[in-house]
Amino acid sequence: MTEDFRARARLVPKGNRYEDFEVGRVFRHHWGRTITESESTLFSTLTLHFNPHYYNAAYAQAHGHPGVVANPLLVFTTVFGLTVEDLSEGGGPFLGVNELTYHQPVYPSDSLRAESVVLDRRTSDSHKGFGIVSWHSKGFNQREELVIDFKRTNLVRLRNPQ
Repeated sequence: MTEDFRARARLVPKGNRYEDFEVGRVFRHHWGRTITESESTLFSTLTLHFNPHYYNAAYAQAHGHPGVVANPLLVFTTVFGLTVEDLSEGGGPFLGVNELTYHQPVYPSDSLRAESVVLDRRTSDSHKGFGIVSWHSKGFNQREELVIDFKRTNLVRLRNPQ
């Protein structure tokens, strides 16, 4: 019988560690993501966001929008998600978001991308083997217009804890 592929598999560490986050370092997160009307409607329904701007085109148009507006919480979670591979996939608990600002509406078919800059870092006194890192993340649409920004903080594993 042929060898099971799992026997050849090797664990590849993912994400960055505390030492990789020098203050001022900029991450331009890859890919981006296009928001669709159906996912915004489904997200709004599943999260009980019954604001008609998010699912009623006539209502949204009557209030000055070209059509339905993408649910802002979906915009936030999408941009946040785009940052995870570079910033927090290496492991460590999420500590919070501050100064979240929506700069303009996002509409279905808008494509979002993200970038982040390291604001601060320090080793943790209470969680050995971890540091505390804060980033300022920004989300842009396909026209490079700022649509959202926020600051977030995580515990981040040290590469070689003492």
